Amino acid sequence: MAHHDDFATEPLPGLPERPPAGEEVLWQGRPDAWALAREAFGLRWIMGYFALVVLWRASDGWLAAGPAGALALALPYVALAGLAALVILWMARAQARATVYTITTNRVVLRVGAALSVTYNLPFSRLEGAALDMRGDGIGTIALALPEGERLPYLSLWPHVRPWHLRAPQPALRCIPDAEQVSARLAAAAASRLHRPVIERRSPIRANTAAVAAE
Repeated sequence: MAHHDDFATEPLPGLPERPPAGEEVLWQGRPDAWALAREAFGLRWIMGYFALVVLWRASDGWLAAGPAGALALALPYVALAGLAALVILWMARAQARATVYTITTNRVVLRVGAALSVTYNLPFSRLEGAALDMRGDGIGTIALALPEGERLPYLSLWPHVRPWHLRAPQPALRCIPDAEQVSARLAAAAASRLHRPVIERRSPIRANTAAVAAE
């Protein structure tokens, strides 16, 4: 079977079109799949739930028939836990591979979606601020705050969104490596862009020829 690349038409990875003149790509990256499985897909919580179920069933089996009974009752749930972990890791890996986060000199771009790809362009002028949440090993999430009243759909953003901010969803660069360095680069680029002086071209001032002629 021939391999089909859904993003082969992108002029640059993660961008729907080439940046305009004067705009430079400063950084590109994607989520860490293992961290995404833990933080967004709740791998640890689900495994903790299965651990409790396995202990409960094993204790019932032990009381009824000793070690053999414990193994017989617990083993099916151990298998279910393993299957659930594999499914979660597969989904997290698919999301990570389909995602490209981009920071340019003018904006942040999120190309997200494993099943249906969506691209969000977020100019610095459209952002109210950013928040960094570090989780260890250099991995963290950068959440981007939008102006009041401007709302992006939480479900279409997920898992690339700040958790539990349902009323005012904040798009996020989720579970990225070297998050502290990336946030510093984002802050410097935004500050440079927003405080850059704007020089407008105006028509030259013309002398009042009528007044000069009168003199």
